[in-house]
This record gives sequence, structure tokens and C-alpha cells, in this order.
Amino acid sequence: MKNYLRASSLLFNQPLLVTPDMLDLGVRWANQAMSLNIVNIGSQGAAKLWSDDGMDQIARREEERRTAIARTGIEVIPVSGVLVSRGSHVSMCETMTSYETLRAQISNAVADPMVERIVLDIDSPGGSAVGAFELAADIRAMAQQKPITGIVNFMAYSGGYLIGAACSELVVSQTSGVGSIGVIASHMDRSKMEEGMGVKVTTVFAGAHKNDLSPHEPLSDQSLKYLNDVVQESYQLFVNAVADYRGLSVQQVIATEAGLYRGQAGIAAGLADRMQSPQQAVDDLSNSVALSRANRQQGRLSVRAAALNFQSQI
Repeated sequence: MKNYLRASSLLFNQPLLVTPDMLDLGVRWANQAMSLNIVNIGSQGAAKLWSDDGMDQIARREEERRTAIARTGIEVIPVSGVLVSRGSHVSMCETMTSYETLRAQISNAVADPMVERIVLDIDSPGGSAVGAFELAADIRAMAQQKPITGIVNFMAYSGGYLIGAACSELVVSQTSGVGSIGVIASHMDRSKMEEGMGVKVTTVFAGAHKNDLSPHEPLSDQSLKYLNDVVQESYQLFVNAVADYRGLSVQQVIATEAGLYRGQAGIAAGLADRMQSPQQAVDDLSNSVALSRANRQQGRLSVRAAALNFQSQI
């Protein structure tokens, strides 16, 4: 039950930077989960993760990651699935990325001298508005220290797009999509269902807004105004951030009307920089790093040769 309470608190009565179809799936899941007697399957998955085999697998992956970075100079960080504010909100049965984990990964890559370019591999319909704008601002600040390329592979919608927009550049493919620059919120009224079950909830509260957004009664005008105000506030933050990151006017961003743009259409709207397949984009960045390394190495050799020549003339 605690898991359902946590999930419902992340899903309802707050602004979400997520596509409507993703929200609809979440609402349907919540309605089913809170209406049926679902048995918890236990923590076998977690036990397996921390077994000796699981730890060996983690060690191997880390070794492979470090080898790839040493070879290419590029750190590829996945931004996959639903976006949530904290790692403790991540579910083992759903692909998710937490803002706090993503911030730590990018920060570590910026501080790592082996990493010359950072790539965010984005495939997300968005998620929570809580923490999203703070992370986007941090990504933009870290991009001033080390280039961060966002690669849409193959979806960067809503909160996923906010993260992509904050990168140094954003690459789309022919079939990948960007946009959905909007905010949505949902309220679940369970009063009719409870009435049909013969349940009546009586709430005693102090403070005029304490019972706002209660699921046990129809949405009041006061609650509706509050929810709308929060959505509008988050929307202004969203359009202002995108306008700033992408060099667009606020009106240009608003004019997208939270539409979805694929491939060249996203570039034409100013929401992305160039079109390239995800693998080709990574390969080109790797080649660029290799060329830069070769030029630096040649420069060091030239300096060393000049120093040796100078010494021989003394």
C-alpha cells in the first residue's frame, strides 16, 4: 500500500511534464492498482541484483564503460523512460530515470579528465515537473564546462525535451520526435466508486486549503483554481526555459501549443539543431575527439622537438 500511496502522490494533483497518453496509462494503472487486491511479489529482484553474480556484472559493466571512455573520450549517459525527481521513486518494473541520479552522472563526467564530450541518450516521454527545471539549469551550467550533446533516440517529449533543450546541442533523426512543451495535471475523484461500495469518507480538517484535491469528493472550484494555478506557473517556467536554452522568443515556444515535431520539422521549429542517426552522431563525435587528441599529441611532440633542438645548440 505504501508503494501505491507514493505512486499516486507522484501522479495526481501536481503538474507533470509528460505526454497525455503516458498520463492516461498511469491513471489507468492507478485505478486498477487501488481497486484490486494486488499481492506484492517481494524483493527477489533486489536480492538478485546484490548477489555475487549481480555485483560481478556491475563491475564488468563499469570496466567496459571505462574502457569505452578511454578509447573514445565520450561518456554516454542514458535518459530513458519516465522521469522522476529522486532515485527512491524509481520502480524495478518500469524504465525510469531520476533527476538526482542524472545530475550526479553528468557532474561526474564533467569532473572526469578522461571524458572530453558528454552525450545524453534521450528516449523519454517526460515525467515529474518537481526538480526538472533545477536539473535543466544545472545541465546548462555544466555544458559551459564541457560540451553536452543531446541525442534524441527516439523520443524527447515534455520533460525529456526540457533536458535535451538544456544541452549544448540537440540532434534528432528522421523518425525521432521532440516537443510537447506543455504541462498537464490530473485529479482522481473516487467518490462515486466509494459510494457504490457503500463507503463514506468523512474528513475533519483545519485550514481552508487542507482538504484541497481530496480524491473522496468531486473537485471543488477552490481546488480547481489551485491546480490550474500550479499548472500555469509550471508552464511559464517551461516556455521561458526553452526560449532561453534554444534562443527562441517566448511567443515562438508558446506557438508550438505543446505539439510533437519529428525530424526536420523539429529543426525548422528551432527545437533541435541537426538531423543525424543516433549511432552516426556518436561516431562523428568520437572521430572529432580522436582528431583533437591527435592534434594535441602532435603539438606536444613539436614542443618537445623544439626543446631538444634548443638544448643541442647550447
